[in-house]
Amino acid sequence: MAVRLSAAGWREAAGLVFDYALVILGSGLVALAADLFLIPNQVVSGGVVGVATILHYTLGTPVGLMSLAMNGPLFLAGLRWAGGMRFALRTGLAVLVMSLALDILPPYLPDPPRDPLLYTLYGGLLDGLGMGLVFRAGGTTGGTDILARLLQRFTSFNLGGILLAINVAILGGAAAVFGLEAALYALIVAYVSSRMIDVAQEGFSHARAALIISDKPHIIRQRVMVQLGRGVTVLEGEGGYTAARRQVLYCVVTQSEVSRLKRLVHRADPKAFIVISQAQEVLGEGFQVWPSDAER
Repeated sequence: MAVRLSAAGWREAAGLVFDYALVILGSGLVALAADLFLIPNQVVSGGVVGVATILHYTLGTPVGLMSLAMNGPLFLAGLRWAGGMRFALRTGLAVLVMSLALDILPPYLPDPPRDPLLYTLYGGLLDGLGMGLVFRAGGTTGGTDILARLLQRFTSFNLGGILLAINVAILGGAAAVFGLEAALYALIVAYVSSRMIDVAQEGFSHARAALIISDKPHIIRQRVMVQLGRGVTVLEGEGGYTAARRQVLYCVVTQSEVSRLKRLVHRADPKAFIVISQAQEVLGEGFQVWPSDAER
């Protein structure tokens, strides 16, 4: 008997396919960053892959196989205590793809760059982009993420402190094996990667939020809605010095509309006070659409 999906069902199915595609792509990029830029230059990226890299150079073990072996027990423990089935499926897929790619890719890759600027910058960019895509799809690349969640559950330490302690211990091991210089390069990779993770999850922001304080709020509100086609929220404010009650206008515009907004406000009230800040992410009418339940 044929099964017919509603429009919502098709959107949910498409969201699931998109999520798993992101997981596969992201975990592949993490492996590519390690194989092309980091492992050949003895730079430890942190986490289980970092430990596997140290073991590779000291014991000769394959990086991907050791990553899979170390992630196995952590994954099972995480499934039991640190997440549900949704988390488990995405994380399991990410760990499997990443581990396989770590050992399969090297013969097919070109010679790695030996310039520290190139392999730290591009290694961090690829690593962060890959991890960010996996996180965006609701999974993790396993390893220290799961271990930190488990330790947080059974101890009184916070997640950030646990992750910091684990990564410091791994970098300490890298410094002992590869030298201090390699560990310092690893810190650069970690910083670049963390910045790229944010970009991959939230994207580049092209929106700006504006707070407008003016004696002519009605004129400005009308012009923003008519001339810019943007909505305006009216907030009730009170002057800290004068205690005078007045309306505060709040609106969100695109980056290209900021100049028009400033001109519009200045023409309406040259004495207006305006604060414009970057909006990290804007969801709703006129901007990015809300993700479906399957994508969240």
